[in-house]
Amino acid sequence: MDEVSGGTKPTKSEQLQATDEITEVAPGILRTQLPANITGLGHVNMYVMEDERGVTVVDPGMPTKSSWVALQERLAQIGVPLRRVHTVIVTHSHPDHYGGAERIKAESGADIVTHRLFRTFYDPTEPPDLSVEDAATFMRSPFDPPPWGGEPMRMEFGRRMKFRIARRFPSLLRVPTPTVRIGDVERVTLAGREWVPVHTPGHTADHLCLFDPESGTLLSGDHVLPTITPHISGLTAHGDPLTLFFDSLDKIAAFSSDVRVSLPAHGTPFTNTGERVEQIKQHHRDRLDKIRKVSIDFDRPATVNEFAQHLFSPRAQGSMADSEAYAHLEHLRILGDFEQRDVDGVYEYVIRN
Repeated sequence: MDEVSGGTKPTKSEQLQATDEITEVAPGILRTQLPANITGLGHVNMYVMEDERGVTVVDPGMPTKSSWVALQERLAQIGVPLRRVHTVIVTHSHPDHYGGAERIKAESGADIVTHRLFRTFYDPTEPPDLSVEDAATFMRSPFDPPPWGGEPMRMEFGRRMKFRIARRFPSLLRVPTPTVRIGDVERVTLAGREWVPVHTPGHTADHLCLFDPESGTLLSGDHVLPTITPHISGLTAHGDPLTLFFDSLDKIAAFSSDVRVSLPAHGTPFTNTGERVEQIKQHHRDRLDKIRKVSIDFDRPATVNEFAQHLFSPRAQGSMADSEAYAHLEHLRILGDFEQRDVDGVYEYVIRN
């Protein structure tokens, strides 16, 4: 998410609208783009890999008509009928990544491969992993008050109704049922090559990257993006999601010298993976320093929303800004740098002397 700043910024590659351009971005891997109607994002990259059995696709877009039409058009451009798709990789449990998976399975009988922890808010048989404005949470409902107190998340009536209907009828949002769940110790054969799964929780608890040591290709999902940082929600089952995210970045950094190209779920492929990992970590370290400074300037305990007002631009204010501010404040509290106070059910934070 963007921090408070002035002036006009150039468009980030993740924000560019989807085009029908298809490019080979790594040996045997084609990048296609599907439309995404999410604030701050213009497209989802669906990667296509062919082998003797047919094709594998990675992150088949949103559960919308426009995305499904575009998906079929992109495959037709390549000359691949839907029935030849034998595997769908879903990097994590956000709708812009799993949207077309179940429909592909219905058309071709394809396997849906996810991390073993894959689950969504919309499936009432699973512990909830709520996506609000593309932010994974583990709240009971998007209408509950947030853990830091105050009013429930603000949503217009139509959006509230969509969540209620989706919770009761998850099939309407085409929530996939994985047929193969994998972990770090397993291997996956895609396009005739052995890929290494890398569990990278932080953005979501179930985020999965895949690395091909032979070609040096990393499918980085939303974990490492070329110019923006993924949302780190404070509304998770993990007490310190920022530490979890840092640990996952360190996982990638450990073999980044072997990565020739990273293929993100949004934006253009990039080759400076190790450098990009460090930039993302520095971004969050800078944000933590800014919170320390803001608390000193306040010279009093302040609410999560008050901190968010100083961390994010006016256009970014809302539930996502509050939840990310909360994640950072909790990280500082766990480090021992901040004190948390409960004032009539509302958390306030202040830097320790």
